Amino acid sequence: MTEITNPTEELMEEPQAEISTTSVQYQNTQEVLARLKQIAESKEESTRQELDLLKSVFYKLHKQDIEDAYKAWIDGGGTPEEYVPAENNDEAEFKAQMAVIKENRAELAKQQEAEREANLEKKLSIIDKIKAFIDSPDDVNKVYNDFKQLQQQWNEIKEVPAEKATELWKNFQQVVEQYYDTLKLNNELRAYDFKKNLELKTAIIEAAEKLKENDDVIAAFRKLQQLHAEFREIGPVASELREDIWNRFKEASTIINKKHHEYFEARKEKEEENLQKKTEICEKIEAIDTTTLKTFAEWNEKSEEITQLQAEWKTIGFAPQKMNVKIFERFRAACDKFFKEKAEYFQSVRSSLNENYEAKLALVEKAESLKDSTAWKETSDILVELQKKWREIGTVPKKYSDQIWQRFNAACDAFFEAKKEAGADTRSEQQENLEKKKAIIERLAAIEPGNQEGELRDQLRAAQQEWNEIGHVPFKEKDKIYKLFREQMDRLYGAASENATRRRVNNFKNALKGGGGDRLRDKLVRQLDILKNEIKTYENNLGFLNLSSKSKSGNALVEELNRKVDKLRADLEEVKAKIAAIDENE
Repeated sequence: MTEITNPTEELMEEPQAEISTTSVQYQNTQEVLARLKQIAESKEESTRQELDLLKSVFYKLHKQDIEDAYKAWIDGGGTPEEYVPAENNDEAEFKAQMAVIKENRAELAKQQEAEREANLEKKLSIIDKIKAFIDSPDDVNKVYNDFKQLQQQWNEIKEVPAEKATELWKNFQQVVEQYYDTLKLNNELRAYDFKKNLELKTAIIEAAEKLKENDDVIAAFRKLQQLHAEFREIGPVASELREDIWNRFKEASTIINKKHHEYFEARKEKEEENLQKKTEICEKIEAIDTTTLKTFAEWNEKSEEITQLQAEWKTIGFAPQKMNVKIFERFRAACDKFFKEKAEYFQSVRSSLNENYEAKLALVEKAESLKDSTAWKETSDILVELQKKWREIGTVPKKYSDQIWQRFNAACDAFFEAKKEAGADTRSEQQENLEKKKAIIERLAAIEPGNQEGELRDQLRAAQQEWNEIGHVPFKEKDKIYKLFREQMDRLYGAASENATRRRVNNFKNALKGGGGDRLRDKLVRQLDILKNEIKTYENNLGFLNLSSKSKSGNALVEELNRKVDKLRADLEEVKAKIAAIDENE
């Protein structure tokens, strides 16, 4: 015969802590959407932890898809200015599925609450029936089987409202004890019942005592809750053993509860640290004043800073559950705001560049229409005016810059060379231009690069502008003087690039202090391989050109390819330096 436990044997109250959903490795946003659709259509009961995980993973993968698409565009030869993100409906689908799940969860919660209320009424009815047994002591023995059935019914009834569960259980225990106190059973049957209950409770206590050896704190705590439920369902033991058996169970429970509490306190502290780190990253991005960024270089420098902060973000773990999604949304909003403003800036500049291109193209066509003219004086005046207008017009898109200048310059050169051959007297003016250009070269040769990258680049741009404004030099001196000028410009631009490289490497080293080197190293190794392949391709092309081309245009192309190879080699050394910095940091 089984009886309900003594009223003093109460459930150990322990706060139900947040349980982490087992992490599923989703490879892309479609897998996340598929899981959400499965939950929504099946109306299965999903945990808040799983939904938060799916949301966090979705936006992480969604963000990565955007970054991968951008990188693929750049790797494929595209430019940042021309990049337009492809349309992506994944986020809208994600929000739609989450809305359906929210509705399902609300409906399920409503149903469960109704079931708990119904269960409460059933258990209250059982208590009333047992009280009726107690109020008729002469019939207590007759209704013993009915009493046992009521105990069985009580155990079969599921959850009741949490705020009423403890008081309800105490009331039930009280009436059960009153029933047994009233019941006049023989001592032998009662002793046998107590003995069986003692065996069952002892086995539960031993199982609880073994839980302290379990390293999985969460699993141990869950098992303890199950053992408490089983313990409550077993009837009482002999009165002289009740306090000892309960104290032994309580002592074993205290150990598990303490470990569980300490585990979540440590995790809570770590999550608070993560929240602080992520908040600081958000503040850094939000503090960027985009109104001060006036050039492509300045925008790209800030973009690199944000990219490094995004890499650092990925190395930081979860924040507290109630803040994890909010801090990510704040981070994403700050990044989106910056890159949206960057895109708007590039779009406005692109529009201006295209207008400049159309204006210069009109000058090219005009110059080309005059290159065969023999009206030397009249045409010279027109071309000089066209050259003046050319200098007044701003820059054009980089991919058209060299091409359109070469067309314009070739048309002007063709006319002026023909004019020279026809005996036009321009030697004095050209000799004066030659001396001006020599003076520019002497000034450049006297410059020591130092570490002032921005100031040096300003000097070089000014020198290039001045050079462009000077007219033609004697034809036989043209290539020689330009070569000397190009040597000095390449020397100083190379020094400026080296300074910029050192600065970026130093910034990179500082960023490594925040961690995340392993992932960055893999990315840099791939970049290193790409650069090596590009250099090899250009070197093969150079070998072919050196063998097959002896013309001036061929030599100009060789020089341009050599400059590109030098730039790629400089980039290669920078990547190597960053990889070395990661290795040193480890």
